[in-house]
Amino acid sequence: MDLFSNIDIEPARQRVNELTELLDRYNYEYYMNDRSLVSDYEFDKLLRELADLERQYPELASPNSPTKRVGGEVNKTFRQVTHRFPMLSLGNTYSIDEIVDFEARTRKLLGDTVFSYTCELKYDGVAIGLTYKHGQLVQAVTRGNGSVGDDITANARTIPTIPLKLRGSYPDDFEVRGEVVYPFSEFEAFNRQREADGDEPFANPRNAASGSLKLQDTAECAKRKLQFCPYFVMLPQENGELRTENGEYSTHSGRLQSLVQMGFKVQPYMKECLNINEIREYIDYWDNERWNLPFGTDGIVIKVNQVALWDRLGLTAKSPRWAIAFKFKAQQVSTPLESISFQVGRTGIITPVANLTPVWLGGTTVKRATLVNADFIEKMDIREGDSLLVEKGGEIIPKVVGVDMSKRKAGAQPVAYITNCPECGSRLVRADGEAGHYCPNSDGCPPQIVGRLEHFVSRKAMNIDSLGSERLEMLYKKGLVSDIADLYTLTRQQLIGLEAIDADGQRRTSIQEKGADNILAAIEKSKEVPFDRVLFALGIRYVGEVGAKKLARHFSNIDAIIGASPEELASVEDIGEKTAQFIYDYFRDLRHLQTIQRLRDAGLNLRLDKSSFQQSDILQGKTFVVSGVFSRFSRDEIKADIEKNGGKVSGSISGKTDYLLAGDKMGPEKRKKAEKLGVAIISEDDYLGMLK
Repeated sequence: MDLFSNIDIEPARQRVNELTELLDRYNYEYYMNDRSLVSDYEFDKLLRELADLERQYPELASPNSPTKRVGGEVNKTFRQVTHRFPMLSLGNTYSIDEIVDFEARTRKLLGDTVFSYTCELKYDGVAIGLTYKHGQLVQAVTRGNGSVGDDITANARTIPTIPLKLRGSYPDDFEVRGEVVYPFSEFEAFNRQREADGDEPFANPRNAASGSLKLQDTAECAKRKLQFCPYFVMLPQENGELRTENGEYSTHSGRLQSLVQMGFKVQPYMKECLNINEIREYIDYWDNERWNLPFGTDGIVIKVNQVALWDRLGLTAKSPRWAIAFKFKAQQVSTPLESISFQVGRTGIITPVANLTPVWLGGTTVKRATLVNADFIEKMDIREGDSLLVEKGGEIIPKVVGVDMSKRKAGAQPVAYITNCPECGSRLVRADGEAGHYCPNSDGCPPQIVGRLEHFVSRKAMNIDSLGSERLEMLYKKGLVSDIADLYTLTRQQLIGLEAIDADGQRRTSIQEKGADNILAAIEKSKEVPFDRVLFALGIRYVGEVGAKKLARHFSNIDAIIGASPEELASVEDIGEKTAQFIYDYFRDLRHLQTIQRLRDAGLNLRLDKSSFQQSDILQGKTFVVSGVFSRFSRDEIKADIEKNGGKVSGSISGKTDYLLAGDKMGPEKRKKAEKLGVAIISEDDYLGMLK
C-alpha cells in the first residue's frame, strides 16, 4: 500500500506547501545566517516526506522544490542559450598606474557630475546568469562566449546559495549575475576523496567548479557544495531606459544590497569609494588580506556606482568603459631548500620534491614543491643550501619559479641527482628523448605495485569502488595483494577486521562486514567491464584510454595482441613505434603472461564483443568532424554512433576529412575551414539519412 494512498489531492497539496515553506526556511537560515533550526535527522526526514509526496502526486512537484537541492536528474546535453544581455568581459590590468588613468579618464568624461565607485572582489570561479520571473528561478546559463552560453539550470538548483524562490520584494523579471566558486575547505575535502578513489585531483577550485556545472548527474553536482557570489543585477529596459522605479536600483551597490532581502548571500566585502586614494587603499588592503578569504579571488573590480551614468560612458568593442578589473600578481616568497626527496610513481617515473623551510604563502603553509625532473633542476641551477622562489597564484599547488641568488652561499655545489631507486634500489633508467628517469623494477618496487593496483581499480578502468588508496596499501602491506590478479582471490574472511597501524601507532581503515561485502561485490561486478577497459587497466606504459580502445578494436582479443609484432602493433592508429615496443616487451615478460592467465581464469573479458560497438560498416573509411549541439544525440553519443557504424571521428578538419557534421551553434571557424578545403557539411538529418 502506498504511503499516501489515503490522502486526496487537497490535503497533499497543503502538506507539500507546508513542507516546502519549512524546508526553504531551514535552508535559508543554515546557508545565509549559519543557524541550524533543526537537526540533520529532522531535516532529512522532512525532505524525504516531501519527495515521497511529489512521487505520489507528480502534479504537485515544483521545478524549484527543495528536493531539487539534492539533484538526481540526468542531463545528457546542455542546450545553448542566447544571453538577453551580452556578458561582456572587463578590461584587465596589473598596473596601478592604469587604474589611476581609468579614474582620471572617467572623471574627465563625466565632468561636474557627482558620482562614486564601487570596489569589490573579483571572484575566481565560473560566471553564470540567473533569470528570475515572478520570483521563481527559471534559467541558469554559463557565460560561454559572452553571447551564447550553456543552460545549466538543473545543476544550478543544487547550489544552496542560489535561491529557488525569492523572498520579500523583487522585480517581476530580471537577471542576477555572479560567480560560482568552490570554497577551499570543500575543494580540499573533495580532492582528498578523489585521491582515495584513485582519481586525479583537480588542479584548482576554478577548474573543479567549471567541471561540476557540466556534470550530467545533478546529484553528483550537489555533492560538490559549490557557492554562488552575485556581482550584478540586470534589469529589463522599457522604452530604451533602464527601469529604476525603485530608488535602490539606481546604484550598483543598492542593487546588490537589495539581493540580500531576496534571499541571496551577498559577500560583505564591497566598498563605495569616492576617489583614487580610497580605491588604492582598498586594493592594498585586499592584496594582503585576500589569503584569509574562504574562496579564491584574483583581483579587484572597480565600477562607476551610478547605473544611469553607464550609458554616458559607453562601451568599447569588448568591455564597458565604466568598469575595470585590477589583477593581483602571483604572490612570491623566498624560502630555504632543506632537502630533496624522490618519489616513485605508478609507472616508475621519479619525481624530485623540494622540502622547504615552512613558509606562509597564499593562505596556507607551504612545505613542499615539485622540482619536476633532472632537467628542471639543471635549468634552474638549483644548488645545495639555496633559497628557492616559490609562487602560488591562481593554482592551489605551489611551484618553484627560480633561485634567490641574493642568498646563495659561496661554493654552493650543484644538486646531485640520484642514480638508484629510493624504494627498491634498482639502477634508474633514462630513455633517449625523455626528460624523466624511471625505475625499471615495475614488479618489485612497492610504490609501483600499489600505484598499479590503484590504476587498475580506478573509475575509468575496472571501476572497483570501495577500494581506495589506503585500503589497497593496507592489503599490500598485509601480503594479501601484490598483483592485480590477487584482487580476484580475496575472501570475506581475509577482509573483515583488517586494519592498518599508522606511524603514531593508531589503528585506521578497519574493514567491517558491510565494507567487506561491498568490496567483494564491486570486484565481482568488474568482471562485466569490456575488454578495452581491461586492457587500459593493465597499466601498460603509454597505453591510455584511447590507445586501449584502438588496440582492442584492431586485434579483438588479448591473444592477438600478445602475438603481434612491434610492426603490427605500430600499424594501429595512434600507436607509435615507442608505444608499440613497450606493449611488445610487456607481453614478453612471463610474470605478465601469468597475470593475464589468472585474470582469464577469474572470468574477466579478454575478448571484444563486437556487437557492443559495431552495428554496421556503412561509414567504413569515412572521417567525420563533429561540431555544435544536436537534438537527438549528445555530442559524445553521436561520435560513438559514428564509430559503431564503422566511421572515424577526428578532432580537427584537414584534407583527409570527409564530412563536417554540423549541429546548432557550430563554431564559425570550422565552417570556414571546411568550405575552404571542400569538405562536405552535413546536418544531423543528413547523417541519419546516410545510415539508412
